[in-house]
Amino acid sequence: MTTNPLLFTLIPLVDDLARELPEQERYRRLLEALRTLLPCDATALLRLEGDTLLPLAINGLSPDTLGRRFRVADHPRFAALLGGDGPTRFAADSPLPDPYDGLVQGAQLEVHDCLGCPLFLDGRPWGLLTLDALDPRRFADADLEMLENFASLAAATVRAAQRIDALARSEADARARAEIYRQAAGQAPAHQLIGHSAVFRRLQKEIAVVGDSDLTVLVNGETGVGKELVAQAIHAHSPRAGRVLVSVNCAALPENLVESELFGHVRGAFSGAVSDRRGKFALADGGTLFLDEVGELPLPAQAKLLRVLQGGQLQRLGSDQEQTVDVRVIAATNRDLADEVRSGRFRADLYHRLCVYPLRVPPLRERGRDVLSLAGFFLEQNRARLGLRGIRLAADAQAALLAYDWPGNVRELEHLIGRAALKALAAQAERPRILNLGAADLELPLAAKVEEAAGHTAATTGPTELRVAVEQLQRSMVAASLARQGDNWAAAARELGIDRANLLRLAKRLGLR
Repeated sequence: MTTNPLLFTLIPLVDDLARELPEQERYRRLLEALRTLLPCDATALLRLEGDTLLPLAINGLSPDTLGRRFRVADHPRFAALLGGDGPTRFAADSPLPDPYDGLVQGAQLEVHDCLGCPLFLDGRPWGLLTLDALDPRRFADADLEMLENFASLAAATVRAAQRIDALARSEADARARAEIYRQAAGQAPAHQLIGHSAVFRRLQKEIAVVGDSDLTVLVNGETGVGKELVAQAIHAHSPRAGRVLVSVNCAALPENLVESELFGHVRGAFSGAVSDRRGKFALADGGTLFLDEVGELPLPAQAKLLRVLQGGQLQRLGSDQEQTVDVRVIAATNRDLADEVRSGRFRADLYHRLCVYPLRVPPLRERGRDVLSLAGFFLEQNRARLGLRGIRLAADAQAALLAYDWPGNVRELEHLIGRAALKALAAQAERPRILNLGAADLELPLAAKVEEAAGHTAATTGPTELRVAVEQLQRSMVAASLARQGDNWAAAARELGIDRANLLRLAKRLGLR
């Protein structure tokens, strides 16, 4: 009797449709089943959002792929897949570049055999399933029919995930509303919040919760963590998403012009005021005002800001008339405003007005493997900017990114990737199709730190410093092993000579899970 491999692959996935699984777990099982059905080197599930494909789950691809954003117009293979109504195979000699060249784990080779299939929900293209192999003869024409049959189950899996996770739908709706407004207003698209760690998912949930309200939010976090992106996400989740979001950097305002910038002025209010001018509050009427670095405001301006927050009333400089505005305020600071209040540099009443809903943005060092997703996002930006077919991170570069402390957070990572890609390309004798970035190209002070940590002893290092040094060394060793073993925890545990359960506990403590 002939055995149907599709049948046995489908059984557990069909069972999963009736279970309440987290979205990522549901997608992970889907891709594992796909690789079982059609053995290959890598698979991916991508969602179409506007003109861009976003990887939702990957199997066999470099971890930084999750953070990459693929503009369909830049990738002709993706465009061809989305333009079809069924599976497509790209032959080994296809002139169309593969978006995953250099991204298959454990290999620097270009992809040689590729299958893909569009997924449709309610008759509209939702995204793609892709399969890639380094062997140019891996796939056959018979695999097209197998993939087409599998695609119907994949669409059902996506539909089940969206039905169970109502939050995902609300986020998509909020993004769509905000994007429509930005396009109408001629504004540039906002950057995205990217990550998959537990602390990042908690932040996303809090954004969704407070976004749907009209509460004043105080966003706190270190320099470079993305506080403005969080403010944009809160606005996008709010009923005001279709209205304007006005941003003000309070630290950049000259002290003598703070009140004019925030509240406006009338002609003749001061020397140089040759005409009436609306302030930021008036411009944000009906929408949201983002006050970045609010802790830098001088005390006189703090008093007037408090009055607007209390009753929505303001007076332009030089005017006796009051104006009422309807503005939601989101403020951000990298300072501890409670300490600023105790030191007399910030008004206590204003602090309590702003801190109705405090929201902490975690630093990059607390977000574990999110650094690789973010690196992928910046790598894809630089690939397009430099006109390359691909940029990949070597295993030692991934380990270095995971082990570094990131005092400058995401902004430091963005600048580092851009600088490393440019310098590595300039160092090539011939322009490569795929640029490989190693740890040395990143020029992080990791090697010196590890050597210093290993050389310290209890006699020369305090207990706290020693613990930090040991954790740094452990984090580097575990991250390097995971990168070498393609994120296979069991294989990494064998290489490190410890029990898998103990490795998982250690990785969780070190922020790698």
